[in-house]
Amino acid sequence: MTYVIGSACIDVKDAACQVACPVECIYEGGRMMYIHPDECINCGLCLSVCPVDAIYSDDELPAAEQPFLAINAEFFSPEVTGWGSPGGASEKFRTTLDHEAVAGRASATGKTT
Repeated sequence: MTYVIGSACIDVKDAACQVACPVECIYEGGRMMYIHPDECINCGLCLSVCPVDAIYSDDELPAAEQPFLAINAEFFSPEVTGWGSPGGASEKFRTTLDHEAVAGRASATGKTT
């Protein structure tokens, strides 16, 4: 099991989850935060502090949030950041990039970025 950040994080990026994560597996993209699935230790601390309830265990993802399982993993791929498994969030691993499904999604104001 791993945790997944879903659509409620888009354009919020509160970062309380990132601060709470003991292994620093939560990375900041342009419009949302992303959990690295191979670095997550399944502790659930991020879930307990998310103010917008955007984090789910992978086995409890609602149907509408299922694409975010791949979106979180693919964020680290060569097609998005190329980071692979960086081993911990830091200033070096912060970006304005997002997975194309997030980047092309309309914002709360109805505009795509």
